[in-house]
Amino acid sequence: VQLQASGGGLVQAGDSLRLSCAAPEITFSNYAMYWFRQAPGKVRELVASISRSGESTDYADSVKGRFTISRDNAKNAVYLQMNYVRPEDTAVYYCVADSYYSTTYQTRYDYWGQGTLVTVSS
Repeated sequence: VQLQASGGGLVQAGDSLRLSCAAPEITFSNYAMYWFRQAPGKVRELVASISRSGESTDYADSVKGRFTISRDNAKNAVYLQMNYVRPEDTAVYYCVADSYYSTTYQTRYDYWGQGTLVTVSS
């Protein structure tokens, strides 16, 4: 199963960026979706979570108020709108699918995407 993340790139601090993730091979509405990120030399961080219906969302404190996760079950897609980005947001961003919705880091998830690199210059 492939989760296809896109939308990364080089931006300046304060800019906006929208990441997208397509999941054409799964019954998308059966899965909660997540965005993780990993910066060089740092541990992987759970950035945002969204429930199967999209009614529930949750964010890491580091991005709360700046990032928004959303989904379109008709398009089998999840998005991460990133506003007022900061250099510390620089990382590879991964979309993840799991049949279980949780706002805390779990030891395993069903499917991981290949990642898209976001670089924020100061």
